[in-house]
Amino acid sequence: METLAEPLLEAEGMTLVDVEFRREPRGRILRIVIDKEGGVVLQDCAEISRQLGDLLDVKFQVVGPYDMEVSSPGLDRPLTKLKHFAHFKGRRAVIRTKKPMDGKNDFKGVLAGVDEDVVLLQLEKETLRIPSEAILKARLDY
Repeated sequence: METLAEPLLEAEGMTLVDVEFRREPRGRILRIVIDKEGGVVLQDCAEISRQLGDLLDVKFQVVGPYDMEVSSPGLDRPLTKLKHFAHFKGRRAVIRTKKPMDGKNDFKGVLAGVDEDVVLLQLEKETLRIPSEAILKARLDY
């Protein structure tokens, strides 16, 4: 999915933030989160939905029926890739880990960068090193 979406978004001056494809009670849902410098507007979402829908209809006929939702990341932008953590260095973030670290799963702090595959989160008194594979969810904190 990302291999189809990323070139399209790049051509439109946008970036892919997240992709989720799952079965829900109302059927299969494909959620695409996009962003661009200056923010995404409704027209951007509609245009990407149309173009990506056409691509998916051709490439993924075997998937069956699904609904697609295209949206902006919003104020509590999810951080799903290491490049997101690096890009938002200096911004407040909330990170939930898969397993406890120092007896906790939830951390709030300021993103201090990325060191190879480790996210650096500045807490009040220390810099926490969180391996990327240990992160369950992360988002900007407003």
